[in-house]
Amino acid sequence: MSMARVVITAVVVEGRSKSEVARDYGMSRLWVRRLVQRYLAEGEAAFEPRSRRPRSNPRRVVTEQVEEAIVGLRKQLSDQGLDAGADTIRSHLLRRGPAAPSAATIWRTLSRRGFISPQPHKRPRSSWRRFEAESPNECWQADVTHWPLAGGAEVEILNVIDDHSRLFVNSTARPVFKAGDVVADLADAMARLGRPERMLTDNGAIFTGKYRGRGWVALERECVALGIALGHSKPYHPQTCGKIERLHQTLKQWLAALDPQPATVAELQSQLDIFRSYYNTIRPHRAIGRLTPAAAWNARTRAVPARQGIRIDEQFRVRKDRVDRDGKLTLRHNSKLHHIGIGRAWAGTSILMLIRELNIRIITEDNGDLITELVLNPTRDYQPQTH
Repeated sequence: MSMARVVITAVVVEGRSKSEVARDYGMSRLWVRRLVQRYLAEGEAAFEPRSRRPRSNPRRVVTEQVEEAIVGLRKQLSDQGLDAGADTIRSHLLRRGPAAPSAATIWRTLSRRGFISPQPHKRPRSSWRRFEAESPNECWQADVTHWPLAGGAEVEILNVIDDHSRLFVNSTARPVFKAGDVVADLADAMARLGRPERMLTDNGAIFTGKYRGRGWVALERECVALGIALGHSKPYHPQTCGKIERLHQTLKQWLAALDPQPATVAELQSQLDIFRSYYNTIRPHRAIGRLTPAAAWNARTRAVPARQGIRIDEQFRVRKDRVDRDGKLTLRHNSKLHHIGIGRAWAGTSILMLIRELNIRIITEDNGDLITELVLNPTRDYQPQTH
């Protein structure tokens, strides 16, 4: 039996005074009187337990109007396949007015309204090893991903992102990308934004010929000609190019929300242009302090290539290497490995070997200075240093 029933029964049925009942059961006379009045007004319903939630909360900072705005933005952004996290919603609210709840308050509001599901425990941010270029155009990351058109045909999309500002540099769709297409699209991007100091890609066949024994691809030759340092991630380690991989995910989430889906490459390209503009100028980015990528890209002086461009004719096969500590290089010719003496003074120097049949020119990678040139003797394992 509930205490409310005991108190009401003692007063109404037994006829005891309110003061006596309050004293016997250790409660205030005012509370006994309220219980009796509730019984006289509601009958048996007075015996049911009541919520102890206060009618108002003076510390609550979200009004109904603001809460509905939060929920509306959550639905709108999610339906469009865009980021709809608490930080993003707060940034949109700040654009509408001078004040907005904190991201934590917005998160609690979304959680209370059932928009957030519990997530498994993740690695703490303190355990991440994070890299970010110091300046815009210091490093561009590039990669190709795939997307199906409405008819089922799969096309390729080349995305390029600036490592420092997260500026979405370029996004181009083609049925299939060839090495020359990559150079053409990057030339268009560099005409708009300037040349990057260096580029980072994976080991795809359109980005490097290192693992395929085919010499240099068009991108490698173009980067050397423009003085752009070109690096590649470790094989089977996409985390090296994590920023462009995350951009692929964000873009595909938005493309998946389109209705109808683009049916041609031209339609897909129009959608990519729309998303790139939104991503660069409207969408706040968490990694750069909730700035837009365009604002972050314009906030600092842009880097430029530090190397001198070296134009290399197509007739040469090019090999990149580093002189070992003994002052030697190695070169494979007709399946036989040859050693070439350069001199200990060049130990550790990054070089380019320009090979045409048996004629070899060795130049520095940084500025193209000639180190030596020789005619390979296929009958000798060791090619002595020339003066």
